[in-house]
Amino acid sequence: MISAANPLVLVGAGNMGGAMLNGWLDAGTDPAAIVVIDPKPSEAMAARLAEAGVRWESSAPQGLTAGILMLAVKPQIMDAVIEGLTGLVGPRTVSLSVAAGKTIAYFEERLGGAIVRTIPNTPAMVGRGITGAVANAAVSTDAKAEIDRLLSVCGPVEWVEDEALIDVITAVSGSGPAYVFYLVECMAEAGRKCGLPADLAMRLARATVTGAGELMHRSPDGAATLRQNVTSPNGTTAAALSVLMAENGIQPVFDKALKAAADRSRELAG
Repeated sequence: MISAANPLVLVGAGNMGGAMLNGWLDAGTDPAAIVVIDPKPSEAMAARLAEAGVRWESSAPQGLTAGILMLAVKPQIMDAVIEGLTGLVGPRTVSLSVAAGKTIAYFEERLGGAIVRTIPNTPAMVGRGITGAVANAAVSTDAKAEIDRLLSVCGPVEWVEDEALIDVITAVSGSGPAYVFYLVECMAEAGRKCGLPADLAMRLARATVTGAGELMHRSPDGAATLRQNVTSPNGTTAAALSVLMAENGIQPVFDKALKAAADRSRELAG
């Protein structure tokens, strides 16, 4: 689908767009088939573009039609940015958004044609992300497969048919890394209150969470099985879990937290 004549046009080369770009280049995508539009890329990104031979433009050039138009700008500035991109959209262009809260209808109204709405998460920056995606009816099977290939450079892609589920995916995985980081903060603070030096408590909590995540990544076992494997009857882990898994423990808090995030995603979508 993408080529030098019908390139993959990346609008925004910040954290998420830059992670995708690095993944494409590392996976062997032809640099001549990529165009980056960003008014102020970082010094590191500018150097990466120059080194790889990727065309860079500060604004949308005239006479260019995108094969895939990837919108990797913050939702707060999407209205201002999208006005200058309509000339890049041709009859076969697929527009791909990673902006939270911007619906397929929003892009259909402004760009028309084939639209894919996605919600990746920040571990994509280290190739360990996961992306939720939904496509409108104008996206062909071949186009969907190409989009899946491009998104997969940063981790697995989960497609849904119901766009409403993107708000829930946003709550679970889009915002989810922040919950894990806060868990580390809480574990470290609890360790400090129990007598550990603060820096040691943080090192222990951080290494424990990252290590447990890697174990779960590599293991074929489910999360519940892995938890049970650590939990000796009447041991220290069981004592802690009796608090965390109580009726007023973590589950009801997460129920409320994720509902709040999903509700806010719907509000942002209008």
